[in-house]
Amino acid sequence: MSLEKQVNDQLKTAMLAKDEKSLRALRAIKAAILLAKTSEGGSGEIKPEEELKMLQKLVKQRKDSEEIFRSQNRADLADKEAEEIAVIEKFLPAQMDAGELRNAIMKIIADTGAASPADIGRVMGVATKQLAGKADGKTISAMAKELLTPQ
Repeated sequence: MSLEKQVNDQLKTAMLAKDEKSLRALRAIKAAILLAKTSEGGSGEIKPEEELKMLQKLVKQRKDSEEIFRSQNRADLADKEAEEIAVIEKFLPAQMDAGELRNAIMKIIADTGAASPADIGRVMGVATKQLAGKADGKTISAMAKELLTPQ
């Protein structure tokens, strides 16, 4: 089932249940889908990998906003962002835990022959492709730097 169909189905359910938290997030996803479909150069269809990137972008935007709101002592707004993040993440594949991520990056480092922090570019190029949707780019970068830095 396409992302658009899933969102529309859950949107109807949320409307009937009068679930404001879910409605906000689902409407944001629907708006992003419509923008992607009607954007210049768009074919009217969205590929699954584009859907994944779009959802990750929505989550990242909300995490950034949540962090700003918390730093400004606006817990009410930060909580709304956190609620939306929870709804959007339901459409994303399960994220890797730290141990799985460490093992995956260690394998990528071995495959690419990276030996020092100067090789971070090669590792990140492969890692971001292989781990797309399974881990956040910031987390991948931090873990790769940690593993490439001599102890």
